[in-house]
Amino acid sequence: MASRKAGTRGKVAAAKQAQRGSSNVFSMFEQAQIQEFKEAFSCIDQNRDGIISKSDLKETYSQLGRANVPEEELDEMLQEGKGPINFTVFLTLFGEKLNGTDPEESILSAFRMFDPSGSGVVNKEEFKQLLLSQADKFSPAEVEQMFSLTPMDLSGNIDYKSLCYIITHGDEKEE
Repeated sequence: MASRKAGTRGKVAAAKQAQRGSSNVFSMFEQAQIQEFKEAFSCIDQNRDGIISKSDLKETYSQLGRANVPEEELDEMLQEGKGPINFTVFLTLFGEKLNGTDPEESILSAFRMFDPSGSGVVNKEEFKQLLLSQADKFSPAEVEQMFSLTPMDLSGNIDYKSLCYIITHGDEKEE
């Protein structure tokens, strides 16, 4: 009898630990974000079995106009989940990717290098030239895409404090 109780306690403890482990990922996101991820997951899970499979990915890509996705690329995506990709795993993968963003203060510090006066803005044209010519160079299309999402002041300068907030917290206009 005692061994049966010990076995039951072990199962209960394991279940609680698994619940805590999976519930942590849900605490990383707001409810509205989780709902958006659920919608995205449902769009990808073409056969509605609760697991994203290679055939689900192929069909999703096909619907997006990309018919011949290499098998290796699909396999690589699925291997990121280290097992079947259900919604919790899907959310965890996004959480890991999003947590890879530098802390807001680090991003602000980088922008402050281009703002010696401490005005909170950076000249758009100067910054554009840096993006096009330094380190991991942006293409002109990437620069324009970035600027389309970037808050500007009345003079057309980049409001980098607001941009840092968007990078680290998301765009509040989306909600």
